Amino acid sequence: MESIGMGTIAFLVLFPVLVALIQLFVKNDGARCGLTVFGAAVTAIGSVVLAVMFLPQEAQQFAVDGMVSTNVTYAALAVDVALGIYIIGKSIRWKNYIALLLALAQTVLIVWFELTQAHDIAVAHALYIDNLSIIMALIIGVIGSGIAVYALGYMKVHEEHNDGPDRRPVFFAVMFAFLGAMFGIVFFNNLAWMLACWEVTTVCSFSLIGYTRTEEAIRNSFRQIILNLIGGLAFACALVWIANVYGTLELDAFLSKTQAFATGGYEIVTYAPLLLLALAGFTKATQFPFQSWLLGAMVAPTPTSALLHSSTMVKAGVFLILKLAPCLGFNMPGFIVMMVGGATFLFAALAAISQTNAKRVLAYSTISNLGLIVACAGVGTSGAVWAAT
Repeated sequence: MESIGMGTIAFLVLFPVLVALIQLFVKNDGARCGLTVFGAAVTAIGSVVLAVMFLPQEAQQFAVDGMVSTNVTYAALAVDVALGIYIIGKSIRWKNYIALLLALAQTVLIVWFELTQAHDIAVAHALYIDNLSIIMALIIGVIGSGIAVYALGYMKVHEEHNDGPDRRPVFFAVMFAFLGAMFGIVFFNNLAWMLACWEVTTVCSFSLIGYTRTEEAIRNSFRQIILNLIGGLAFACALVWIANVYGTLELDAFLSKTQAFATGGYEIVTYAPLLLLALAGFTKATQFPFQSWLLGAMVAPTPTSALLHSSTMVKAGVFLILKLAPCLGFNMPGFIVMMVGGATFLFAALAAISQTNAKRVLAYSTISNLGLIVACAGVGTSGAVWAAT
């Protein structure tokens, strides 16, 4: 069962990425349609098969072969560097120096950490499956794939009204890369690997929001990248803290040691990584005061809005905070998460009922419901986590 689980996880992460790479070279409408439908169907079936195999069971961790693990770690570092260079290049082109500085700071921190400290920390279990990750996989695999199929018709009409070159190969490549990265976020127990996938979703969103290349689209895409880079930098800082204080890079080990520290009277040591990871989750899950990027994303083609709202980006944020829930509750990080989620829920709901634009109503209602999920996660009890899920 262990080898089957590892194989299924690897397939769900890598297959959408393979489809994304092929999409870049497909120019024919019929071939693109066939590839997208095939890729979406296989991804959806794979997520359902995984759920059938593992959903009723307890959480399981999987060890990855040492050489494979090392190669994936270097690949994750290469992805981090490539994404940083991409953001820096775009920031220079559009003269957005805040995004440039944030991307530079995060890239330098990750490279320094991976080449100096992370190399000496052994990761016993790089992958895991639990009920929450399976539920997330079903959302990504079924709903996300459905959006990719829906986008075929929408983007054909969209490009017919576009005077520039047909950029659908890039659009569909980014969508499938999104799905692969989301599977990585929910199944990677190695926090360094998770961070690489976390940043892939950030950059994919940046690309999709700015897809039309209008002045408004570019402005809103940089708003998204700046706010999410704040979260990415917080995630990277948490990674450094966890490695130095906890001596691990495994998410499940971090959570169990955090609970042990709290029980032993060293709860204050756990506040910094919990709050940094919560901050990363806030930026992705559009909690106040980071909600503006999701409103700006509405300028993008409708499949982008659907993807960001339903199966990627915002769900990554609440997923991470839900993973932290056992360590929250009636402590300082728990109270902060509860307050941020509760305030987001209330104010976004009030904003939603005052809107006349349907897409803004949808955006604010999404933000409000995400706030409710975050508030429940902050409570930290099993009942609250069940409600949030």
